[in-house]
Amino acid sequence: MDSVNKLTPQKMFELADTLKNLRDLKQDLEQQVKDINAKIDETDYRLSELMAESETQNFTRSGTMFCLTTKTRASAVAGSKEELYAALRQQGFGELVYETVNANSLSSFVKEQIGENDDTLPDWLTGLVNVFDKTTVGVRKASK
Repeated sequence: MDSVNKLTPQKMFELADTLKNLRDLKQDLEQQVKDINAKIDETDYRLSELMAESETQNFTRSGTMFCLTTKTRASAVAGSKEELYAALRQQGFGELVYETVNANSLSSFVKEQIGENDDTLPDWLTGLVNVFDKTTVGVRKASK
């Protein structure tokens, strides 16, 4: 092993510090994005209200055109997703319904199935899921 890649406690601590700093920075930036998105939503709402009140359909400012638009959005009533899905299928609109499996739930399930099958993937899952191990470093605040 050459000296560049020589593992030392010093190098391990440097990498640990870098990893922690990067994760902290990521968390800070994610919070900043959430805050900015909230400000965007509030500003968009206020501007659209002003434009509607003044009956301004669009205007240009500093080379950017701002247009008042209305989009219809819909979501399932809380607790009635399955009823909505059944109604859509019954009325011939089943292509709107997508089944999904949460990636973390699937990973946990597959790990459990492997554990119950002598540490091998059950035959019925072979060719249906990709299984791989990913080694990472867990980072948490040390207890005092």
